[in-house]
Amino acid sequence: MNGPSWPAELRDGDVVLRPIRLRDQRAWREVNRRNRDWLRPWEATIPPPGPAGPIVHRPTYRQMVRHLRSEANAGRMLPFVIEYRGRLAGQLTVAGITWGSMCSGHVGYWVDEAVAGRGVMPTAVALVVDHCFRTVGLHRVEVCIRPENRPSRRVVEKLGFREEGLRPRYLHIDGAWRDHLVYALTAEEVPDGLVRRRRAGGRDDAPHLPNSPGNAAHPGPGME
Repeated sequence: MNGPSWPAELRDGDVVLRPIRLRDQRAWREVNRRNRDWLRPWEATIPPPGPAGPIVHRPTYRQMVRHLRSEANAGRMLPFVIEYRGRLAGQLTVAGITWGSMCSGHVGYWVDEAVAGRGVMPTAVALVVDHCFRTVGLHRVEVCIRPENRPSRRVVEKLGFREEGLRPRYLHIDGAWRDHLVYALTAEEVPDGLVRRRRAGGRDDAPHLPNSPGNAAHPGPGME
């Protein structure tokens, strides 16, 4: 994917989204190490292989970044890191991008507990949704969140995402298949942009946990 949609840098105040880089490894590992307990309950895991299935291992950091770059170049993914006041504070990925008659993608993210409650993640989600609709050309964006993750659900609800229903045993999270609620927005629902809607609605200072959108969209915590 080349052109204005990728690579891209998105900014609103102290929050910046930019492409993940190989040289982010040290900062990325440090944030993940500090947040191990914070992220584990919402972390995507790899299920045991079936009788004829292959054994899948978690990639190294370098393998992860190269995979994300390859997917981005193919137009199937937008892999960002989140910076807050100049420091790496999380990761946000638009994955599963489908074109044709669907023009859709899904958002996954995690954030450093140290900056939770400062409006970082609502701002990041709003930035990426506007980019997806206005620059990339997607029509629909969805976020899948475990029902137990009420703070993360509040983030998308505050931004105006619609709850569409439950996907039973949708993703393998923290060692088991977990149910997820689906939230979605279409381009027609935010004609003036989600960042503008967020500013008009005021700041959301509620603390929020990372959501758990699966290995493709949430390729961060737990990797070695």
